[in-house]
Amino acid sequence: MAAEISLTDLERDALTELVNIGVSRAASSLRKMIGEEVLLSVPAIEIMPPQDAARLIGERETDGLVAIQQQFEGAFSGRALLIFPEATSLDLVRAIIGSDVPPEQIAELEQEALAETGNVILNGCLATMANMLKRSLTVSLPEVFRGDSARMFAISQDRPTDGLVLFLYINFSVRNRDIRGYIAMLMDLPSLTALKELIAGFIERVVGGDVETMASDSNSSTTWQV
Repeated sequence: MAAEISLTDLERDALTELVNIGVSRAASSLRKMIGEEVLLSVPAIEIMPPQDAARLIGERETDGLVAIQQQFEGAFSGRALLIFPEATSLDLVRAIIGSDVPPEQIAELEQEALAETGNVILNGCLATMANMLKRSLTVSLPEVFRGDSARMFAISQDRPTDGLVLFLYINFSVRNRDIRGYIAMLMDLPSLTALKELIAGFIERVVGGDVETMASDSNSSTTWQV
């Protein structure tokens, strides 16, 4: 039986806003690293089984994929992925290392540039979520790997049935380049349940102020679909 979890509308809005604040801070960090304006937005968030996430990306992206992966552990645990189509990843690398780098050196620098980008974006999201939920997470060093969508969402053999994916579409704008990508957080049901409880606690802390004010802090429009 597939794992299931439900969130109230308010919990969905709060999680949406946590993610938006995280990518906003990640964009600021990338801007300092690149020296150019970086815009990051999360126009859609979904939760689904891993096989559905693999199928969704497979339908959207017919070419090879590049992913930066980091494990996270703490109040909630799982595996975070920043995924790009290969062509998009090359555009991102060129934006990071500059157009004056000889083509023969790009391949040498690509792995490092991708790992650093993944570290900035994934850490930005995870650290912001943890801080705002008043918890801490331990995040592993980034790993870069390539493959098809099925490999990206391979299910752990010791937990083959209860995995879910918190799946985020992201839009990049770097030096006037349109760079699309995806963030996925693979978590088991206990971790997602723990995250749901932390979000409920977060809402209790801010509801005395104004949750709508929290939502106005983000410039991107985000929806959650289950």
